Amino acid sequence: MITREKKAEAMKKLARSKNDVGSPEVQVAILTERIKEVTEHVKENKHDFMAKRGLMQMVGQRKKLLKYLEKNDFEKYKNTIAELGLRK
Repeated sequence: MITREKKAEAMKKLARSKNDVGSPEVQVAILTERIKEVTEHVKENKHDFMAKRGLMQMVGQRKKLLKYLEKNDFEKYKNTIAELGLRK
């Protein structure tokens, strides 16, 4: 479970305004933090198949959001990828 502090820190990196919680960049940042935590859990618990399924769903959702961002605003897409250290 992602902590409130980690979520706030992720949101602060890419938020468009002070109260921004729903822009695609912020959603990708939050999903990235959640993916990191679940990845560590799955490494330790190899037989937790529900966690693996949830991880795959989160990765798919992040991929869709990044695809949307790439199509609609390429500059913000490049900035988001660079800020979060993701690969294309």
